[in-house]
Amino acid sequence: MAKKKENKKEKKAKSILTTQSHEFMRNYLNNASPTGFESEGQKLWLNYIKPYIDDYFVDNYGTAVGVINPQAEFKVVIEAHADEISWFVHYITNDGFIYVRRNGGSDHMIAPSKRVNIHTDKGIVKAVFGWPAIHVRDAAKEESPSLKNIFLDCGCSSKKEVEDLGIHVGCVITYEDEFMTLNDRYYVGRALDNRIGGFMIAEVARLVKENKNKLPFGLYIVNAVQEEVGLHGAEMISQTIRPNVAIITDVCHDTQSPMMSKVSSGDLSCGKGPVLTYGPAVQNNLLKLIIDAANDNKIPFQRAAASRATGTDTDAFAYSVGGVPSALISLPLRYMHTTVESVHKEDVENVIKLIYQSLKGIKNNHDFKYIKK
Repeated sequence: MAKKKENKKEKKAKSILTTQSHEFMRNYLNNASPTGFESEGQKLWLNYIKPYIDDYFVDNYGTAVGVINPQAEFKVVIEAHADEISWFVHYITNDGFIYVRRNGGSDHMIAPSKRVNIHTDKGIVKAVFGWPAIHVRDAAKEESPSLKNIFLDCGCSSKKEVEDLGIHVGCVITYEDEFMTLNDRYYVGRALDNRIGGFMIAEVARLVKENKNKLPFGLYIVNAVQEEVGLHGAEMISQTIRPNVAIITDVCHDTQSPMMSKVSSGDLSCGKGPVLTYGPAVQNNLLKLIIDAANDNKIPFQRAAASRATGTDTDAFAYSVGGVPSALISLPLRYMHTTVESVHKEDVENVIKLIYQSLKGIKNNHDFKYIKK
């Protein structure tokens, strides 16, 4: 019994996350950050990392960048995206119901019966996605949820009442679901894709500072906007920074839960470590450096293959400004683009560790070219 207790203590002591880390994670993930409207979340993120960086800047569309060693010529980026999927008010009927349009890859199938926040200049207005009761639906002609039939009810009986609340076409809508833990094993919430990534790169900055690591290059901790609608924030900031190396973190699909296909999506599991992707946008020498860091530091990892694009900000950096050596470290996630996105706590820590240890392997003016003179 004594030995078991001792092992538990040892395991707990190895956690790299602090009480302050967890508090930031909860606040950051609960904050709404819809695509195109990320600024409040970016302020939270910057306030957290300011003690760990030398400088920061924000671009015109809201991508936030913390910098360590801003004077260095050789620039290394670690990046995640800050935006979450959401909805727009699209059409208000005369009797006060609201039809919506996607902002990113929002899933119409999960909408009925969900509670939402409509963001207006007057503040948050509460609403629900209504749906006809099971008693009155004709089973023979039953419709599935679609953009043609899902609607919001904010308790109004006319278009004027809706507008008097401050709601207009273009108001953004987010689900109100918040962060929780599941069985002390999983972090659960909406928008872990990929605001958990913003948390992880912030923790890397903290470790660099607290461990007093003297990096031989400039480190740019990038929390990019507008990934969910086409990698646009990463495209813009890559042109601004013009980095020499980029390590991207995002989420990928855990394929162990029901209705997932390992044949089409690979055999990936929450709890078995970060996922390293092979594909045209991934620079193989940088990928090898990351794999070596994982092996040398006994960090478990999994592998995935992308047939063309990775579908992440990796693509935006890789094909920017003459080609930037880029790699992707993914966090396995269940139930993507729902309000119960779930990731394993150990995977979160291992992604942070792997990015941190990989940075320690990058030299000043590191040459990642496949063919050298």
